[in-house]
Amino acid sequence: MSSGTIDIDEFENADADKFEERNDTERIVLFLDGNDDRAWKAATIAERLGLETDAVSAILSRLKERNLVRHKRPYWAITDDEERLQSAYRLHRHHERADDQYGEERLEDLRTDEMEEVQ
Repeated sequence: MSSGTIDIDEFENADADKFEERNDTERIVLFLDGNDDRAWKAATIAERLGLETDAVSAILSRLKERNLVRHKRPYWAITDDEERLQSAYRLHRHHERADDQYGEERLEDLRTDEMEEVQ
């Protein structure tokens, strides 16, 4: 698909959201969820998705803090808590729709004189 074109049969048979751009976090979660019968090294995930290993490792660490992935060095797997994963996905989509409708929030726009500076 890097050429900017795809076969018309692939186009016709694809789901409506198949070609929608996904951010790196979404791509990693979808990859792990679609391959939930295996655990993966961060470097392998990065290679499969065409991402930098350090970026994948950082994203996986953030996902682990939210209990969306499991980790046993050096392997990573999607959470086995389907309800938690679905809830996180719904919240993510809600935020995306709000951003689309109202525009993305920027922290500097929300800052007030009463806010403490975080170091």
